[in-house]
Amino acid sequence: MATKIITSEDLSTFKTELLQDIKNLLTDHAKIGFKKHYRTSEVLKLLQISSTTLKTLKVNGTLPYSKIGGTCFYKAEDIQHMLEDNRVD
Repeated sequence: MATKIITSEDLSTFKTELLQDIKNLLTDHAKIGFKKHYRTSEVLKLLQISSTTLKTLKVNGTLPYSKIGGTCFYKAEDIQHMLEDNRVD
C-alpha cells in the first residue's frame, strides 16, 4: 500500500472548501428558516426527503397542506409539530 503525504497546502485547500460548504448550508437553511409557509420543493430540501415520502406524509394525513392552484403549501408550524410528534427517544 502506497503512502500519500498530505501537505499544509492540501490542508489549507480542504479547510477553505469545508468552510465554503458550511457557509452554503447555513445560507440555504437561513433562507428557508424564517418563512411561515413552504412550497413542496422547499420542504423536500428542508427535510431531506424524497417526493414519494412527502406524498405519503400528505396522503396519510401526517403533514397537512393547503393547495392553491397547482401549488401545495405547508405551514412551518405543521412541519415542526410533525417532527415533534414523530420523535423517537
